[in-house]
Amino acid sequence: MKLNTVVLALALFSTGASAELDVKITRDIAEFQVTHGTQLLTVRRNQDRSATLANDFSLTSRPCPPFCAQPMEAAPGVMTIGELELVEFMRSDLAEGRGLLVDARTPDWHARGTIPGSVNIPFTHLNPGQGADDITLAEALEQLGVTEAGNGWDFSKAKKAVLWCNGPWCGQSPTAIKGMLSIGYPAEKLFYYRGGMQVWQIFGLPIVTPDGQFIDH
Repeated sequence: MKLNTVVLALALFSTGASAELDVKITRDIAEFQVTHGTQLLTVRRNQDRSATLANDFSLTSRPCPPFCAQPMEAAPGVMTIGELELVEFMRSDLAEGRGLLVDARTPDWHARGTIPGSVNIPFTHLNPGQGADDITLAEALEQLGVTEAGNGWDFSKAKKAVLWCNGPWCGQSPTAIKGMLSIGYPAEKLFYYRGGMQVWQIFGLPIVTPDGQFIDH
């Protein structure tokens, strides 16, 4: 299968084995597949019902600032979503090329593990207030279907984008969203997965390296 480097394909994965999983994602979805780079990966919850987090995301107390609780609404007009809405986005808009799942964290965080199917566009590349110049913005926005138009941007073919970062205490994806809005990105095409990496892992869902290797957590 030939893959566009930007569009990530994703389809439901339904087998007899998946129906036997004790820990499903929803009553109707046991597992599904997502293309991460060039690899087709199966997304399912950890089946060990005694599993707990043992990495940095098990921490409950971080200094604030900078790690302060984020508002439920990243910005006016931008919908905040949870895990079920994220899964549906992955099964539909992402699979069909209408959307992009954006890991808005800095590359060092991305290298430590990401949600399958995500592409890394750091928040610093999407917000002029964080140093993103026109060249950086153009490279980042191209992945989202946005092109340059005179002295501005053409959002007529902008993709839906779900942005996420480390969790409800992380400001990187909200900062990216605010930057995108400041240059005219349509608010109705932006979605904020507030739970981020921490809540994704709390649900026992898998994380992968940037090249698609599963990471134990």
